[in-house]
Amino acid sequence: MKIQIAPSILSADFGNLNKEIASVEKYCDLIHVDVMDGHFVPNITIGAPVVVKMKSKKPLDVHLMIENPEKYVEDFAKAGANIITVHSEASKNLKALIKKIKSFGVKAGVSIKPKTPVSKIKNILNDVDMVLVMTVEPGFGGQEFMKNMMSKIKELRKLKPKLNIQVDGGINDKTSKIAVKAGANILVAGSYIFKAKNRKTAIASLK
Repeated sequence: MKIQIAPSILSADFGNLNKEIASVEKYCDLIHVDVMDGHFVPNITIGAPVVVKMKSKKPLDVHLMIENPEKYVEDFAKAGANIITVHSEASKNLKALIKKIKSFGVKAGVSIKPKTPVSKIKNILNDVDMVLVMTVEPGFGGQEFMKNMMSKIKELRKLKPKLNIQVDGGINDKTSKIAVKAGANILVAGSYIFKAKNRKTAIASLK
């Protein structure tokens, strides 16, 4: 499978978002947008009104780390999200939520936190376009990569050989190799790309 790179704007300069997106979009495959509500995770980022202002030639990969995602998926779909990923831990009826996301003509992903086993999402693997395995506790950028999450990626790859498996958390030129070897094909990287002297080179090193 082709390795795709999704720079996370969590590490970008929020005052110049479109300029930041423009600096990486030529070299990457998706733009990863972390949405946090201060409840599901202990941090607050941006909402649909900011997403609607984002200009990108690449698909917007919106990761909702929020409570009650059911209430907000329509807003993000209308704001221009191409993929909406929700947390398995945040929804009581994941199947219905995935269906709802797709009803807006948007791809649907599901994410699992480090303590959540793959067995929790087995019943919806045929319904989603992507699974996001968190390799840090969600909420803040710049954390250290959890290598013990690779067993989940291997398990998912065995279950669904053609599934898009995304990893997010502590991804750099070294940890990306570990994640890809385990079976991941979409790498989210924030500080490694946006804090790099040369962002093009940083993205190339992940590919």
